[in-house]
Amino acid sequence: QVQLEESGGGLVQAGGSLRLSCAASGRTFPMYAMGWFRQAPGKAREFVAAIDWGGDRKNYTDSVKGRFTISRDNAKDTVYLQMNSLKPEDTALYYCAEGRILDPSPALDLYHYWGQGTQVTVSS
Repeated sequence: QVQLEESGGGLVQAGGSLRLSCAASGRTFPMYAMGWFRQAPGKAREFVAAIDWGGDRKNYTDSVKGRFTISRDNAKDTVYLQMNSLKPEDTALYYCAEGRILDPSPALDLYHYWGQGTQVTVSS
């Protein structure tokens, strides 16, 4: 059973930065795509970024392009989300997820394992 644990969330002022981490355990081979998603109060969960196993292919939602960077360290079984130039609208609970897929897809229903989330709050 794959387990994912996010960390690194917090309260930051607009324009600031945070780095989220997602540590995976319980699987044999880290050979699938992983993604970051977020959910703001009263809104549906939405795609933020995804990365393939090798780290060569990445996918971002338009609103974070140029500000967020997804990366992974397979030796540590960890995926990261570097978030710069944060805006109040980035405030949400951020989840990492793993899917039995190779492509860095934005489709939520392709991701089977989810963490508990880490809160990011950006003040104006």
